[in-house]
Amino acid sequence: MDSCPHCNAVALVRAGRNPSGSQRYQCKVCRRYHTPQPNPQGYTAELRTRALELYLEGNGLRRIARLLKTHHQTIANWITQHQAQLPPTPPQPSTSAVVELDELYTFVATKKTEFT
Repeated sequence: MDSCPHCNAVALVRAGRNPSGSQRYQCKVCRRYHTPQPNPQGYTAELRTRALELYLEGNGLRRIARLLKTHHQTIANWITQHQAQLPPTPPQPSTSAVVELDELYTFVATKKTEFT
């Protein structure tokens, strides 16, 4: 049996499970709880990357959530987090002084005949 990580006592009793499903123990001496082997929580990096790829392909948040079996707000949070990590937008090229026009000339807001 393991010992308490806080006081090194060997008097441990089971104390239920934590939200991830791992067994918790309570020390009879110091009355503190600990979990020796916690289960990992959260989503994998592959799932987050897949969600970002689907978003960049033009899929909506709710559709991505249905495909990946997550909540749409989770997908939105991942996109926001990823956007915050991106570098600032690169400077746009300056506009040139030369402008090309073709031979087409249009009349805007002027008609020869009026309909009443």
